[in-house]
Amino acid sequence: MFYKETGQFKSRYKDELAAFPLFEDKIGIGILCVLTFLVIPMFGLPGLNYEFAMGAIMIPCMVFIIMTLGLNILLGFAGQISLGTGAFSGVGAYAFYKFITIFPDINIIIALVLSGLVSAVVGVIFGLPSLKIKGFYLIVATLAAQFFLTWAFIRVAWLYNYNASGAIEGPNKEMFGIIMIGPQSAGMTRYYFVLVTLIVLTWLASNVIRGRIGRSWMMIRDMDIAAELIGIRPLVAKLSAFAFSSFYIGIAGALMVFFWLGAAEAESFDINHSFLYLFMVIIGGLGSITGSYMGAIFVWVVPVLIKEIGKSVFGFDAFVMENFSTILLGAMIIIILILEPHGLARLWQITKQKLRLWPFPY
Repeated sequence: MFYKETGQFKSRYKDELAAFPLFEDKIGIGILCVLTFLVIPMFGLPGLNYEFAMGAIMIPCMVFIIMTLGLNILLGFAGQISLGTGAFSGVGAYAFYKFITIFPDINIIIALVLSGLVSAVVGVIFGLPSLKIKGFYLIVATLAAQFFLTWAFIRVAWLYNYNASGAIEGPNKEMFGIIMIGPQSAGMTRYYFVLVTLIVLTWLASNVIRGRIGRSWMMIRDMDIAAELIGIRPLVAKLSAFAFSSFYIGIAGALMVFFWLGAAEAESFDINHSFLYLFMVIIGGLGSITGSYMGAIFVWVVPVLIKEIGKSVFGFDAFVMENFSTILLGAMIIIILILEPHGLARLWQITKQKLRLWPFPY
């Protein structure tokens, strides 16, 4: 009853293939836009400190959604397994750092796009083995990329401008007269920049996936030999998936360091983070943009809220809550995957189907 398709007739293919074909979906997206653009920046999240809500929940959530989108393009839509996500995000972060330090007057948006392109080139280079191998062998190849790039982040001092601490730090940098990054930048400014970036990248991914390129990725994923027989070139399809995915991941890495953390070392791009992003994709649902949102929000927000509630409400020790939140998150992941192996996105689809009939049982 909430999703009434009766009377919503489509007379054009354009309307039938729209991202949100139902009027109720458009209302839901409108409500989300009002919340994210007006309510949350002005009032924060209920029951949480404003700075904590913006700096520990909202900004990292949006960064991880972009990261998960990039990995889901490669893993969920193209069927290419990768454990080098953390390293590719580091490539974007270090590239952004070099661009803004070598060219101090460069526009932040241009630097961000260029850092994504550098990450895309690196992703294509390490994606070349996918032309010959797949499955566990491809995992090993991307794992080698993870270890090699992490080593380079530590040993190649030029990447962090020979800083004694080995860290990359965001200097104060303006755009249109507003300080966007650096110690003096406002949380709301960084929030809006990351939010707009997320919306643009989501729109781009949605259109690419539903177009010719996205269909070629899914054909390679489902049956690469049959796809090649009908004219799909595996070289172009696989490497374009690695490039597109690494582009998103590189942008997310730059946003993570300079719009959220403020500074980072090589440990921020290690193998543990690659596994974290992989868990987000699996939990949310492979081959689903909505699942990328749900997986990133669930894996990041749930432990943060558990730790905050345990410390502020029950007075538990921070170390105890850290371990408890990890255990509880792991248990919830197991339960969700048992109930629905296709992730939270599939659970949401089932819920929408039931809402179309509710309160009737048939």
